[in-house]
Amino acid sequence: MIFQKLGSFGRIQREGDQFLRIFRATHGVANPQALASAGSPYATVYAFGYRELQSQVGSGTGYPNPGGKLKSLQAVTVNMQLAAAEEVRRAEKGMSWLATTGSVSPFIGLFGTVWGIIDAFSGLGTAGAASLRAVAPGISEALFTTAAGLVTAIPAVIFYNQFLQNIRNLAQRLDTFTLEVAAQIEKTFT
Repeated sequence: MIFQKLGSFGRIQREGDQFLRIFRATHGVANPQALASAGSPYATVYAFGYRELQSQVGSGTGYPNPGGKLKSLQAVTVNMQLAAAEEVRRAEKGMSWLATTGSVSPFIGLFGTVWGIIDAFSGLGTAGAASLRAVAPGISEALFTTAAGLVTAIPAVIFYNQFLQNIRNLAQRLDTFTLEVAAQIEKTFT
């Protein structure tokens, strides 16, 4: 899950940066196909806004008529906000699994520790002698289980927090992009 999310956030960052560079270089409202980066969340948000814009001021050619009158900038903005929320939900996919892993793994390790110690004392009882040789294997297994739980939990918590920050940044950047597109549309069509 961690490696999948690392790849996903890396791709979102690369494609988003590329899309924003192309969008800002156009200095206007362009057809989404002309802006490339179809997999980018920014492209999806822009396409939703563009589709609403097209339905309001379409010229019949499939492109908005720059001389046309915009009926509702609010409708365009809402469509982009809905698309942005969906993109954020898509980025959040799998995060609950990572959070669960980070919070439950230490307890699974602790359960293994208790089980191993019970097993060690049971071995002590069957051996009939109180020696380190009788309890060492059980305690060793118990400590290994604790370590395995921590080795699983610590990276899960670290990356969960990092990915959560990435999701917050994505949401903020998509909101800012929505405002940027709305301003460009308002400048062009009102």
